Amino acid sequence: MSISDADSSNPPSPVGVWLQTDATHAQVALSGVVNVYSLAGLWTDIRKKHNLWLGQSTQGCSLVIDASKVSSLDGSAFAFLIDVQEAQQNAGGQFDIQGLDPKYQPLLREFDPIKNLFPVPAQKQKRNFVVSTGMATQNLIDDARGLVTFVGHLTADLVWSIRHINQVRWGDFINTAVEAGVAALPIVGLVAFLIGVILSFQAAIGMEQFGAVSFVGPLAALGIVREMGPLITAILLAGRSSAAFAAEIGTMTVNSEVDALVTGGLSPIRFLVVPRVLAGILVAPILTLFADIVSIFSSMLTMQIYGIPFINFYNGMLAAIDVEDVLSGLLKATLFGVVISAMGCLRGMQTGTGAAAVGISATRAVVSSIVMIVLVDGIFAFISYKTGF
Repeated sequence: MSISDADSSNPPSPVGVWLQTDATHAQVALSGVVNVYSLAGLWTDIRKKHNLWLGQSTQGCSLVIDASKVSSLDGSAFAFLIDVQEAQQNAGGQFDIQGLDPKYQPLLREFDPIKNLFPVPAQKQKRNFVVSTGMATQNLIDDARGLVTFVGHLTADLVWSIRHINQVRWGDFINTAVEAGVAALPIVGLVAFLIGVILSFQAAIGMEQFGAVSFVGPLAALGIVREMGPLITAILLAGRSSAAFAAEIGTMTVNSEVDALVTGGLSPIRFLVVPRVLAGILVAPILTLFADIVSIFSSMLTMQIYGIPFINFYNGMLAAIDVEDVLSGLLKATLFGVVISAMGCLRGMQTGTGAAAVGISATRAVVSSIVMIVLVDGIFAFISYKTGF
């Protein structure tokens, strides 16, 4: 018989043996080198016997790991001990390791198997109404404080840009104006056309009952010039440009590029915000004027269905609209442009950390811009009511 035949006829003895004393007491005797190779197959076999024993036991059971004959352990051996201990304690039984070499005790305590690897789920304390209201109020106050601070810095830097025109980043201004203005012409034109059609149809339905369809054109044109044109354009810019500003600056904030500007002695507001705000001031009235023209034209086409000629619509519009109405809408659009660009830049500066931070900033920019648009529009309407402008 060859040496190889002798070795195959006498396979190595297992490093672990399952010993069941009685229904409530069992033991796993480990010996020799316990590592990933010697545990192959043995781990599964012992765990099957362990689970069967736990299922048959009707009261607290005790399991002892006898490691007095172990010569060495590796990471897989500690994983085996953790697995057995976790199953034992989940069943409400007792677990003990006896005879383990003292040199392995610090490593075993460092793992602290059950507490660290299988922590008890923490119960999140529910907030009551008072706490939730207080936290919401505090967040609102902090946001208002940040807004006031940002407005102060932005105002000062806009004044600085007027006094130092050559130092303004006009390249960024032109790129932003093209992206927010020229690229927005198709969507603004489409929405303005539909708004003109819808507004004319809705007004004609009511006015037709009184035989005053001829007044629909001047009424729609006046509403478009003073209110609908600036408002629709501002909402489109809030969803398009404000979110873009927040995403661009937010990405720079996440990548620490804004911090790099501060470290280099550059003002982030002068470097990033001022060109975008100036671009918003420029493109908002231009897009509003474009939206007014498209909406009035679509309204004129719509009134053809009711038999109102172009010349009648045109003459009625001239009689109803003054230069002050157009200037009022353009001034309102300019304020909207400042609000939209400033809010987008502010939310971009406030971007936090994490994968979702930029998306959250873009969402906050759109929501904040729309809220501020409505607020500015309400204030402007009150001033117009008092002054007649």
